[in-house]
Amino acid sequence: MRPEKASVVSELSEALKRSPFVLVTDYRGMKVSNFSELRTRLAPTGAEVHVVKNSFLKLAMADSGFPEVVEPFAGQTAVVTGEADVAPVAKIFKSFATEFKLAALKIGFVDRAVLSTTELETLAELPAREVLQAQLLGLLLSPATRLVRLFNEPASALARLLNAKAEKEGAPAA
Repeated sequence: MRPEKASVVSELSEALKRSPFVLVTDYRGMKVSNFSELRTRLAPTGAEVHVVKNSFLKLAMADSGFPEVVEPFAGQTAVVTGEADVAPVAKIFKSFATEFKLAALKIGFVDRAVLSTTELETLAELPAREVLQAQLLGLLLSPATRLVRLFNEPASALARLLNAKAEKEGAPAA
């Protein structure tokens, strides 16, 4: 392989190693303005999209320890990598694909595990990571909160009883 090609494969391999996710998309029929719009939408999530040759992608994925893909990459391929959560990126892709009828996802990898297109769409429908963490925290804290209320109830009931008795006798309430 020529040195310039080896350099491209090496750079792509490093980007794949750094990223917790990789989305492979077909950008056939996409105009430059659409591609720029996609990049603009992905920028706030910290994700980047790069056009790559299929052969370079295959070599870089093998070098980065990704599992062998059953279906060979064909057509015009772009790769999305990032350093954060994949869910917001999947949401952007889903809305972009619906809006422009372009950029269909071919396959995805999250922590080196292969995800199909339907699994990526399901991932796109999930709430944001922070929302899921808050929901989990709420579920974990719920039993503890009920337990504290249960322990406090006898003391609260006694305080209300004493307060009612004091008011009934006309004495100042404590």
